[in-house]
Amino acid sequence: MKFLKVFFFCLCVASCAPIYVNYDYEKSTNFAVYKTYGFYDNIESGLSELDTRRLVFAIKEKLNTLGLTLSDNPDFYIDIKSIEYAEQPQNSVGIGLGGGGTIGGGISVGIPIRSKRLLRTITINFVDETKNGLFWQAKSESTYNTNSAPEKRELILTALVEKILKKYPPKT
Repeated sequence: MKFLKVFFFCLCVASCAPIYVNYDYEKSTNFAVYKTYGFYDNIESGLSELDTRRLVFAIKEKLNTLGLTLSDNPDFYIDIKSIEYAEQPQNSVGIGLGGGGTIGGGISVGIPIRSKRLLRTITINFVDETKNGLFWQAKSESTYNTNSAPEKRELILTALVEKILKKYPPKT
């Protein structure tokens, strides 16, 4: 039942509020050697403490489905950073007046069509401290309303993690 609820919510989120994700990774990395992971103790996610816990839980759940295990002595560490910013409206309607003859003049006013949206960029880094350092990174951009109900934020963060980790490990 919970799976269906998450599936339909993810479908709704995907159609209503797109999540954009960019990936980057070290090409020489052998991803098959990474079996265990851990989280840095000093994660400053930019989210509330509760939302950080929700995001970490969603990452753990997804990585477990990928066959990775949480460990006190991990193969790699996970770091999470995020920033929130307001998107500037790009659409406007112009109203103009003009004159003719030998004397010209004009007035123009741009009226924004939509208001600013709050966007959040979340960056997830996978770091191997014994070898190459940062070896995989995903940056997501999506709308995120901190005033939503806790259940809705949990579902949004779960959908976000699903999309972020969709291409991990990368197909080389």
